[in-house]
Amino acid sequence: MEGFSLKIIGDLMIYMVVWLFAVSAHEAAHAWMSWKFGDDTAYRLGRVTLNPIPHIDPIGTLLLPILGFFLTYSGSITGIPLIMWGKPTPVNPLNWRRKDLANVMVSGAGIAVNMIIAIVAMFTIKMLTVYGVFTLDNIKGSFLEPLFMILMSTVFLNVGLAIFNLLPFPPLDGSKILQTFLPASFEPYFELLETYGFLILLVLMQMGILRMIVVPLNNFVLDLLFRM
Repeated sequence: MEGFSLKIIGDLMIYMVVWLFAVSAHEAAHAWMSWKFGDDTAYRLGRVTLNPIPHIDPIGTLLLPILGFFLTYSGSITGIPLIMWGKPTPVNPLNWRRKDLANVMVSGAGIAVNMIIAIVAMFTIKMLTVYGVFTLDNIKGSFLEPLFMILMSTVFLNVGLAIFNLLPFPPLDGSKILQTFLPASFEPYFELLETYGFLILLVLMQMGILRMIVVPLNNFVLDLLFRM
């Protein structure tokens, strides 16, 4: 029983380290890209950093991921268990040069960085497997097991974060990208969606619609990565 408890604690630590890195990279990418387009709001607040502390939201970054981990570990739920998030990166679009392009690039930066991290982690796994560092015999119960788990968790969590943020529902990044390409006549509808966006996400999650959208996309991207 003690060994099982230690394994849960170890797995939780790996999960949280990988998650904090993923969400920090995501938010830092938003901040960096906004800075490059002329808005230094997030830069002045110290958000262009991989240090997780400036990006932590106590509920979305700590409480819900830990709760989701234990629910998944116990078998209560599977797939994308809960909505998780980092502290939103503050940007001022009025400071941007080439506002439409900036909106797409800033909104998509977090998604792109998460996918790059997932690709790098998968490439590392493939290379370590090809050169015999990772084998079926040594990735279980050896000192290499934590490294293998960190890399695999990095792939799964970063892909999950990227796919989830592609959804066209405020306040997710996909909605901001979509907004750029829609006519101005859609603006009132987007303002309404922004007001109730988080509530809509919760309802969609409760109805299972969110899982129906996210899980197939998530599995498709993971399949592509594993076939690299």
